[in-house]
Amino acid sequence: MKVNLKDYGRGAFIKIIREWTGLTQKEFGKQIGRSERTIQEYEAGTTNYNINTLEKIIEKFNISIIAEKKR
Repeated sequence: MKVNLKDYGRGAFIKIIREWTGLTQKEFGKQIGRSERTIQEYEAGTTNYNINTLEKIIEKFNISIIAEKKR
């Protein structure tokens, strides 16, 4: 699956990845060392995740992220 981050908000990206894995918010949080509440906040966009969280998601679920310079 390919997801272009510029088409989604930060929270939507986390939700897409979580739903793609087939995990509940609680299960997903456990996999990356975060609480269910934190995952809820990420998905709602009320809390921002940092690069360390993104790295955990990438490593745990074998995801590739490509960064492109804006034109």
